[in-house]
Amino acid sequence: MDYQRTVTLAMTGASGAQYGLRLLQCLLAADCRVYLLLSSAAEVVIRTETNVELPGDLEEQQLMLSQMFGAEDEQLQLFSREDWFSPVASGSSSPSSMVICPASGGSLSAIAHGASNNLVERAADVALKERRQLILVPREAPYSEVHLENMLKLTRMGAVVVPASPGFYMQPTRIEELVDFIVARVLDQLGIEQDLMPRWGED
Repeated sequence: MDYQRTVTLAMTGASGAQYGLRLLQCLLAADCRVYLLLSSAAEVVIRTETNVELPGDLEEQQLMLSQMFGAEDEQLQLFSREDWFSPVASGSSSPSSMVICPASGGSLSAIAHGASNNLVERAADVALKERRQLILVPREAPYSEVHLENMLKLTRMGAVVVPASPGFYMQPTRIEELVDFIVARVLDQLGIEQDLMPRWGED
């Protein structure tokens, strides 16, 4: 099946698993194929912050998330942290867009300095070297000088930093609306149509 586009989505160990899971749901609903990368810390955060209890086996995780979000066959593909033969590990076949949501401070540092110690870092390194779209959604407070320097460095490399800092001008009454505010901004950056949140000036 031909999908509208392919997006790499990585979730790392920062708080804010709800952002990543909601973005995954929206990308699948928008007819995107998604390559999903989960760090070990991300699995802990998902288990801690949500009612999603991911199984330990990668194939079972893929099946569970596909069923949870209604993905078509092969629309969602999970890759292990050291799968160096996955499409995202090479500039010749990696997608044109990658999002890290949420992005931990450690991930920001590793990517800013080209560490490539795991598949998340390698995929981001590929996006940067190939001049492809890389969107980072950090969730931290306060930011240290190191965090700020790494975000500035990544921005200068061409990445886009979208902090998980929801606005309140739409007068939210539910946590889900705050999550959707950030997810909508990420979808806007990707150029994917969304109706989660009206743009400024729209009804």
